[in-house]
Amino acid sequence: MKRNGILNSHISKILSDLGHTDQIAIADAGLPVPDGVPKIDLALKLGTPSFREVLDVIAEDMVIEKVIIASEIHEGNPQTLAYLNEKFDSQIIDDSQNHEQFKALTRQVKAVIRTGEATPYANCILQSGVHFG
Repeated sequence: MKRNGILNSHISKILSDLGHTDQIAIADAGLPVPDGVPKIDLALKLGTPSFREVLDVIAEDMVIEKVIIASEIHEGNPQTLAYLNEKFDSQIIDDSQNHEQFKALTRQVKAVIRTGEATPYANCILQSGVHFG
């Protein structure tokens, strides 16, 4: 058994297999998952686990060079936007896509990790960077 880090074997495997520019999505409970894209469903009930809880753990274990969010987050969920701006350098946050464009981008991700989050636009696509030591 692992001593620390991500215990979920599916998430650990996805992160280990990522290469530079590969992407995963962290999703609220309502984001549709495109056919053919693996879904790792962590949702237990509305709100559990939260978007923030899941993203905090994944960000500890993943080199992230870009965070893609839907532009509607500015009006629809300013609390989550504030959290993302605190968590990441604003230069790596891309909010140029609307929600429909964001959903289309999820067709390209290696996996969607579904949380129990029950607030609008609490979704992001994380693009893998490179760690050379």
